[in-house]
Amino acid sequence: MEEARVGRDPGVDARETVGTRSGPRIDGIDVRAYRLPTREGPESDGTLVWDSTTLVLVRARAGGQEGLGYTYAHRAAAVVVQDVLANEVIGRSALAPAQAWEAMHHCVRNLLRPGLVSMAMAAVDSALWDLHARLLDIPLAQALGLLRESIPAYASGGFTSATPRELASQMERWSDQGFAAAKMKVGRDPSADPARVRTAREALDERIDLFVDANGAYGRKEALALGYRFADEADVRWFEEPVPSDDVDGLRLLRDRLPPGMDVAAGEYASDLPATRLLLDACAVDVLQLDATRIGGFTPFLRAAALALGRGVPVSAHTAPALHAPLCCATPGALHVEYFQDHVRFEQLAFDGVPEVRRGRLEPALDRPGNGLTLRESDVERWRVPVGRAS
Repeated sequence: MEEARVGRDPGVDARETVGTRSGPRIDGIDVRAYRLPTREGPESDGTLVWDSTTLVLVRARAGGQEGLGYTYAHRAAAVVVQDVLANEVIGRSALAPAQAWEAMHHCVRNLLRPGLVSMAMAAVDSALWDLHARLLDIPLAQALGLLRESIPAYASGGFTSATPRELASQMERWSDQGFAAAKMKVGRDPSADPARVRTAREALDERIDLFVDANGAYGRKEALALGYRFADEADVRWFEEPVPSDDVDGLRLLRDRLPPGMDVAAGEYASDLPATRLLLDACAVDVLQLDATRIGGFTPFLRAAALALGRGVPVSAHTAPALHAPLCCATPGALHVEYFQDHVRFEQLAFDGVPEVRRGRLEPALDRPGNGLTLRESDVERWRVPVGRAS
């Protein structure tokens, strides 16, 4: 019997055994970064302004197949993949993505996994799950444990940088597209937010729920007062990050005191299981948001969703709709996927095979292996930025 290493899962380093008994080994990891500009200059929410988003893309190879995964992060995440994670997963079984995830989790201990490192792990993990499904010649949603063939999607955008006319126009388009809910940003100018929210409500079809997202911009009492106004004046049903996510006591206070029918949502910045457990233990949210591109990939997303399921708390996927569509079709307790306008645009520019929304539901590829995505390499090359050195 092979002697286990002290302080380490005895299966983590079993590359020879796992690689030969459990199918082809991972023989290559390629990582690239692409900085994609926003459509029309700077955009903003309650606490941040941005004019581009960086896509860190990983392609994993084994058995003549290639899996594709990604995260939205600083290009420094690509350096972590290139310098640390690639060496850790190459040689492992391509049919055991969870085993590779555990190996990555162990090797980054001294890099402090929560945060940027977790996002790097996410790109690798989602690529390995896609590779796994392609090697089995089945859709990714099926490989993850298919529960449903589509998942509701809610439209998301309504940036604070939009004019009232632009905001109303966007809400009208989403009404025409059949979404059941639409989300807008608030918090940049609290005094102007009630009027902006009323503008959105008036432009939306009355059958569509209105969500607001403050990105942690408000204080507790400010959020409580505005929450009542949003509910009374615009029938807002979802208040996302009314206070910062790390103010768990504040989230709990607001969850208890905001009007009935208004859900408090948070969790998009949780980059490990302890962070999600903290929100759940505190009963701080009505809906737990999870983001596979931040929490470390599909493997921990499913584990966090199981924690929420055990507490009777539903989950909602944050952004990255093309990645989350197959994942949420295999996640018990998943309410919906955020159809975030920036990521929708980026994914449609970067990939063929992006899932489409039909009658307000997102449908992953169920007629071809893996996630169904193919990189438009020549189209995105102009946005590629160097990995590991200043651009």
